[in-house]
Amino acid sequence: MGQVLTLELESKAAAIRELLTEAVRRFGRVVYANSLGAEAMVLTDLISTDVPQIDIVSIDTGRLHEETYELLEKLQRRYGNRIRVVYPDAEELSGLVARQGINGFFHSPEARVACCNARKVVPFKRFVAGYSAWVTGVRREQSPARSLGSPVEWDDQHGLYKVSPLLDWTEEQVWSYIRTRKIPYNVLHDRQYPSIGCAPCTRAVQPGEDSRAGRWWWENPEARECGLHPRVRTAAVQS
Repeated sequence: MGQVLTLELESKAAAIRELLTEAVRRFGRVVYANSLGAEAMVLTDLISTDVPQIDIVSIDTGRLHEETYELLEKLQRRYGNRIRVVYPDAEELSGLVARQGINGFFHSPEARVACCNARKVVPFKRFVAGYSAWVTGVRREQSPARSLGSPVEWDDQHGLYKVSPLLDWTEEQVWSYIRTRKIPYNVLHDRQYPSIGCAPCTRAVQPGEDSRAGRWWWENPEARECGLHPRVRTAAVQS
């Protein structure tokens, strides 16, 4: 299942194991919202291997790349079908498309947020009901808003704690872990897609662009979040 990690990476991986184990001890029921991005490969491996008490859930929005489905199938084979897939409500999606049109999210920021809400936020809220904490793979490098995060903080928007073990990891460290452990990853990453979401709302980035420039690229950069990660941070929880 891969080679031995460098001392630096093993130390960072050990810190994640400790943080996640402590989260289970403190909060009880914990779920990982798996985005299927590069960071998710690190957390999927560590959780499945070392902290199996944490459930793993991924949202199929209905508009994902085919390459993302291929990755999901590989992960389910490798980790024994650990990843539970959840879906938006069919009736809600039908109403959304009736109001907006099939690609109405391009027409205004409000329409795009409504689409993200129906396809991702509402399913997320449904599956985290009953959990006390959720795990995310955000990193400080990804955006100015994410740089303000804390490893453990109260998520007022969703009413549970948020655990972010990869905040201080670099992109290079993420990829070093993936390659050393020989973990499957989305082949779109090899085509200059550092951040991958729904197919219509994701494009490859150009040389010199920010890693999240390919997400909702037609919008103001400060607005480029799906709604799961608020732009205004709440106070951190002290260990």
